Amino acid sequence: MVKLAFGSVGDSFSGASIKAYVAEFIATLLFVFAGVGSAIAYGQLTKGAALDPAGLVAIAIAHAFALFVGVSMAANVSGGHLNPAVTFGLAVGGHITILTGIFYWVAQLLGASVACLLLQFVTHGQVRTLTLYCTSSVDTLQKRAIPTHGVSGISEIEGVVMEIVITFALVYTVYATAADPKKGSLGTIAPIAIGFIVGANILAAGPFSGGSMNPARSFGPAVAAGNFAGNWVYWVGPLIGGGLAGLVYGDVFIASYQPVGQQEYP
Repeated sequence: MVKLAFGSVGDSFSGASIKAYVAEFIATLLFVFAGVGSAIAYGQLTKGAALDPAGLVAIAIAHAFALFVGVSMAANVSGGHLNPAVTFGLAVGGHITILTGIFYWVAQLLGASVACLLLQFVTHGQVRTLTLYCTSSVDTLQKRAIPTHGVSGISEIEGVVMEIVITFALVYTVYATAADPKKGSLGTIAPIAIGFIVGANILAAGPFSGGSMNPARSFGPAVAAGNFAGNWVYWVGPLIGGGLAGLVYGDVFIASYQPVGQQEYP
């Protein structure tokens, strides 16, 4: 059963909550900077060549390592969500209130957007309209543009289903290793388990849907590139997958429900 709770303004604007939002902003910024940066670096090193198996592995590893560190650095302050789909999945299970979750989303989306704008700046991102007037600038622009998520070889609906499945796996892992009150010492490996499942899912889904699992991870590059084509896929799929994971794990495996204020994982 869905255990959504709206929450109170006082709780959402407490000192601890403000610190949690700042922690989510910083951790998401650093995660997205490393993840998107790895894709930009691949394009730079290969002179804009198509993604090959070695590049896919490198990008998956970069995301896995960056998320492992990002979750670790924010876990004690905010719970280390770094992802609107994770926040939503935890809200479905009653581990965070809707109001606080909304501010988590704002912090995560801002962090991802700032990360990509910084990447655009430090990698000398060009003005997109140059492609309309100056053919000689097209190659340079394509190499330096912020890479956005998009489906390849499949339809957008199929991309949504792909994102549902892999995000379900991610949020289910979060529940099993971090949110479950019976996790015990398993909680100590939660960040690395979460990083590993993201890396594995990128290897599986990267060539098809991009392997996002994270609306913020897809939103930041779209903001920097000014291109939101197909971005809905990376909201609908991850939110459905995250919500389903929260519903399934919360109802099937977590026997008793505790009030939001008593949960260990924000």
